[in-house]
Amino acid sequence: MKESYWGYWLILLSIFIVVVMLLTQEATTTNTEDYYQLKEVANSAVYDSIDYSYFRQTNQLRIIKELFVENFVRRFAQTVNMTRTYDISFYDIYELPPKVSIKIETETNNYMIANTQKDLKVTNSIDLIVEVGDLTSKVNGTPENSFKCKYNT
Repeated sequence: MKESYWGYWLILLSIFIVVVMLLTQEATTTNTEDYYQLKEVANSAVYDSIDYSYFRQTNQLRIIKELFVENFVRRFAQTVNMTRTYDISFYDIYELPPKVSIKIETETNNYMIANTQKDLKVTNSIDLIVEVGDLTSKVNGTPENSFKCKYNT
């Protein structure tokens, strides 16, 4: 009889672990998804918004703020989960030298725990700085593979 109680406790413990895993799985998946989407979309939007005419004249990198915001929102809208609501905040957008700070917030689904509704707010932020590498290899006046983004999360 004593061994059967251990079996009951083991089954109860495994059910508890499965419930906890189901509750935390969505928050961790949402955080990872949002982080990598934010990183890739910000990187692509920065490259799309570089002002190449200014670069050819002065040999300095510069991005266009309005073009960056437009590219970021368009690309982010194409890649996100359409069932969630996202709050995008742009904190610092410097044109020269190119630096961008973005924060994205979203909420997980509501859970009913002890007759109270619980939800988690997932926040991801990124600081992106564009640096210029070797400018000796140029193709048609545009440097090839010479821009690098540095991330700070």
